[in-house]
Amino acid sequence: MSEFRTGYLAIVGRPNVGKSTLTNRLVGAKVSITSSKAQTTRHSIRGIFTDADCQFIFVDTPGFQMQKSGALNRLMNRSVTQTLAGVDVVLFVVEAGRWGSGETDILKLMPEGRPVLLVINKIDRLKDKGLLLPFIQQRAAEFPFAEIIPVSAERAQGMAELLATAAKYLPEAPPVFDADDITDRSERFLAAELLREKLFRNVGEELPYGITVEIEKFEQEAEGESILRRIHAAIIVDRQAHKGIVIGKDGERLKRISSDARRDMEALFGGKVWLETWVKVKSGWADDERALKSLGYE
Repeated sequence: MSEFRTGYLAIVGRPNVGKSTLTNRLVGAKVSITSSKAQTTRHSIRGIFTDADCQFIFVDTPGFQMQKSGALNRLMNRSVTQTLAGVDVVLFVVEAGRWGSGETDILKLMPEGRPVLLVINKIDRLKDKGLLLPFIQQRAAEFPFAEIIPVSAERAQGMAELLATAAKYLPEAPPVFDADDITDRSERFLAAELLREKLFRNVGEELPYGITVEIEKFEQEAEGESILRRIHAAIIVDRQAHKGIVIGKDGERLKRISSDARRDMEALFGGKVWLETWVKVKSGWADDERALKSLGYE
């Protein structure tokens, strides 16, 4: 009888290559937020998937920031490098047909003695499928990847193959988490992330990246056989002018953002959510390490 395997797998790559979508597909639940904007993922988030033979602990990391100025970017890059130092396997995610100096720079961060699997994502968007094999051959010639696996996280293609391949490189060890755990993050943290996702998706390019969410109160109370969660969330913006952008005309944009976030929270938590949101101005928070730590950035 084969021994059970458990291991930590870092999911790394430049921004917008689909790391968070891949994490959610592999876990089978939405534990990491997604949007088309860079810097959507700002924290290392662990997603857990357990089957009969293995427990995979995926660590979704922020996209590595080549523009390193600013406290927030420095903290995100520190999160990536610290994660790489403590995992068993690295899943280096790239977009099919795209390779530049960003990918080359990230390769230099790869820890010695740990298998690096190249995950070529978004193969469904590659118009000329004949370009995939030469792309794979070029990457294999540049770095000693343990494996190269083409996938489409968006369409859930190649997920079983990726799990089976990654399992070979996990150490024999008992599970760390319960079989039904999907993340080690608290509901309070996940609520803030889901609200921040809706902000990124609804404000488009109108609002800069100086926006975050702080859960000021998170309460649970019995409601029949289920649990009602009462969540009070402050949306932090960098400037007074940004406040109106988030609120929108007659408060309609903030209402839509809050409603969308509440629905996702209810789906993830499996119970009713009462969500109250408001907007606060905290100038310079993204470049103040003390303010970042008070907002949960590490």
